[in-house]
Amino acid sequence: MRQTNLATESAEYVSAREELRQAEIELMRQRERVAAMRRELPPGPVVEDYVFEEGPSGLDAGDEPVRQVRLSELFTRPGRDLIVYHLMYGKRQTEPCPMCTMWLDGLNGVVRHVTRNADFAVVAAAGLPELRAHARNRGWRNLRLLSAGSGTFKYDLGSEDAEGGQDSTLSVFTRDEAGAVSHFYSVHPRMAEDIGERGIDLFSPVWHLLDLTPRGRGEWYPGLDY
Repeated sequence: MRQTNLATESAEYVSAREELRQAEIELMRQRERVAAMRRELPPGPVVEDYVFEEGPSGLDAGDEPVRQVRLSELFTRPGRDLIVYHLMYGKRQTEPCPMCTMWLDGLNGVVRHVTRNADFAVVAAAGLPELRAHARNRGWRNLRLLSAGSGTFKYDLGSEDAEGGQDSTLSVFTRDEAGAVSHFYSVHPRMAEDIGERGIDLFSPVWHLLDLTPRGRGEWYPGLDY
């Protein structure tokens, strides 16, 4: 596509912008290479068919009755993969994580597109009443919300420590024809010593929009007061 052609652009700007454009192209190609590597991962381990608690769908519904649902039942039909977002809320995380909340605000809007291709659920250690109260406050009408507080799902997947501290994580699972569920992939915010919170930034547009600006994201951090 043709680049901008503003008469006031200096030669210095045009040169720097072209250098940046080439870097952006290489970044896109690298993302494609990484996605291909991810798709080619060998089969992951079969996991326990974890049990979660789920309430009725719809924000206007009450918190009862609560039903139990297994991990294998989160797959809505054969030939589907399952994406699970681990929400930092519950146990030692007594208030919902503002960063997780920002991510889920966005996912609430796009999940109807995601679920054309794969199943999606949100799992938290918080109890269902607290989880659903937070969902109502944020207007999450499209997210499937599950409580794993009484099980080891979050601990086993690395989004909870032995003291009940929580972490945000994205996990992907597959299910074979016999109904066995396997772990395919998980990613955490802290990917290395120099990557403290940006490991799952690709899944929220907020950071990328701010990164387009001269000031970038700066020291700003999302909150629960807006």
